[in-house]
Amino acid sequence: MAPVSGSGSPVRVRVKRKSFAAIGGRDENVVLTDVSFDVAPRSFVVLTGPSGCGKSTLLNIVAGLDTDYEGDIDLGSGSPQMTFIFQTPRLLPWRTIRENLMLSLPDGDRRQDGVDAILDRVGLTEAKNAYPERTSLGMQRRAALARGFIQEPDILLMDEPFVSLDDPTAHGLRELLVDLWNSRPTTVMFVTHDRTEAVMLGTRILRLAPGSASIVADETVRLSPAERTDREKVQAELKRIFESPAADHNGAGVSQG
Repeated sequence: MAPVSGSGSPVRVRVKRKSFAAIGGRDENVVLTDVSFDVAPRSFVVLTGPSGCGKSTLLNIVAGLDTDYEGDIDLGSGSPQMTFIFQTPRLLPWRTIRENLMLSLPDGDRRQDGVDAILDRVGLTEAKNAYPERTSLGMQRRAALARGFIQEPDILLMDEPFVSLDDPTAHGLRELLVDLWNSRPTTVMFVTHDRTEAVMLGTRILRLAPGSASIVADETVRLSPAERTDREKVQAELKRIFESPAADHNGAGVSQG
């Protein structure tokens, strides 16, 4: 994986072109074109747009999981920690919830002392000795969040981690994520197609267009930490960002920290 930025270094994303090779006589599939932006340290940047617009592909490029593209990802100097939370929790089925968290840390690491505390914080104390298959998907997603934050990453990448959950469970996990991030701000890049989720979580929203995706809007979310759990305030901010007359034109082509 590529080196990642320190907590004080911005992430600089410059993807000139990303395509997938032609298969079975089909044309080459160009998924990203001229995507350029910076991510300020300890900001929570949400990448949103319709399914298939290249959001997850872009996140994989930033993570260093996809190196076949034209452009450059500058993640700064030093060797800080990067953690990726995927759509599926990816817990080892033959290990308990607690063991999954312990295994994500080196033996003897000081952070292992905090595993029980963070499991309690995400509401998994009673389930910590259960195997993943004996828990609900919502509980597994909470375990994945706990595992991500216990690692104290400088950069946290999240690819639709709450997709396919029922609304109450997803909303509860969003509130939990807001709480965890407020207690230990880290640089987050979060992919979702859910506009409510984007506004509730992000300090900044980048909207990608379908087709050969580029950034068509770059918006700052004007909500305090307390307001992010207020459904009415979140909906009002959603309308301002996504439904105002200028929403489809604001910030196109802008690169900022």
